[in-house]
Amino acid sequence: MAERKGGLGRGLDALIPQAEMAGEPAVGFARIPLDEIKPNPSQPRTNFDEASLGDLAASIKEVGVLQPVLVRAREDGFELVAGERRWRAARIAGLTDIPAVIRDEDEEQWHNLTEALIENVQREQLGPLEQAAAFSQLMEDFGWTHEEVGKRVAKSRSTITNTLRLLQLPAAIQGMVERGELSGGHAKALVSIEDQVYAEHIAKRAAGEGWSVRMVEEAARARVEGGAGTSPTPRETVPRPAELISLEEKLAEKLDATVKINFNGKTGKVVLNFKGLEELERIYRTMFGG
Repeated sequence: MAERKGGLGRGLDALIPQAEMAGEPAVGFARIPLDEIKPNPSQPRTNFDEASLGDLAASIKEVGVLQPVLVRAREDGFELVAGERRWRAARIAGLTDIPAVIRDEDEEQWHNLTEALIENVQREQLGPLEQAAAFSQLMEDFGWTHEEVGKRVAKSRSTITNTLRLLQLPAAIQGMVERGELSGGHAKALVSIEDQVYAEHIAKRAAGEGWSVRMVEEAARARVEGGAGTSPTPRETVPRPAELISLEEKLAEKLDATVKINFNGKTGKVVLNFKGLEELERIYRTMFGG
């Protein structure tokens, strides 16, 4: 149904530039054994919610670690700078190593790495979960807000917020998105369903029966408005050509907006839904640049 994209899923080193420093640990990406990484002793956070860690571990088992941890080299291994939740959850998930960005103490070199990472996040064709993970990483590692991430990657705050919500999806649904069984549009529609069991039921039906994004949106809306007794089967009274649905979904993903294509066989129109001038300006920049 959805074409699997490259990016973080095919190797975080594709996004993080490798510094070539002879004889020195490179500032960049590496897979590091979990046992070689030690928590930061000055980390103010000492208590981690076990249920939350369990959920993250389940997600890691399903789709892998989508966000690298941030470490600095020490004589006896590596010390965590950011990402202790991921490191702990990876251990619970049974992993032996974890993707990591190795931070150099040279602040200028670190600034260059940060800017390169942002540039690559903007340029690479990331899958929806990979993009959400990248935004989350920027927030956690650099302490940025949704608005600050948006400014850095040239997206609206609402886009950042809505994309990050994908990380709240159950692990099973994240796995379906990662495998390309569901598109980013399907995933965003499923986020609105609070009942995770019901959301997984809809996701499986959507993937198995070839539901369009609009059909998933209708099922989700019916659940929200009608409650638990609502039938999960959306209605499409007039079958729409598969090519039209595919184009609609591709446009929606490219523009990160709700798109509706109306076509009567001879003429048609494309309808873009947006919330506020800020989002309209973002859509314009996506379409025409500048």
